[in-house]
Amino acid sequence: MYANALPKPRLNITTEKTPAESIVRCTGELTSDGAQSLKTTVKPLLSESKTVVLDLTNVRYMDSSGLGAIVSLHVSAKAASSQLKVINVNQRLREIFSITRLGHLLAEGA
Repeated sequence: MYANALPKPRLNITTEKTPAESIVRCTGELTSDGAQSLKTTVKPLLSESKTVVLDLTNVRYMDSSGLGAIVSLHVSAKAASSQLKVINVNQRLREIFSITRLGHLLAEGA
């Protein structure tokens, strides 16, 4: 490893199941490195729970791959007759959802 090489940012994902929903908490940066991991974690939950909550409280950055993963999960949720709710989005991420006209993916009041 080179002296000035920085470690790649990581996305940490934890899940919690309640009788009503599955909650997926993300921490870090939602980029191409973590997008596939997010989809791999969430997709099976869509068939197990009627509602999957994606909590982005601790996501400080998201790129187009991260946004694409969320859109893909939204489509998968609809196909599974489930619902994907995105909550606790910081102002920067909220602007990304707004600019791309994907604000409807955000849960009310989030």
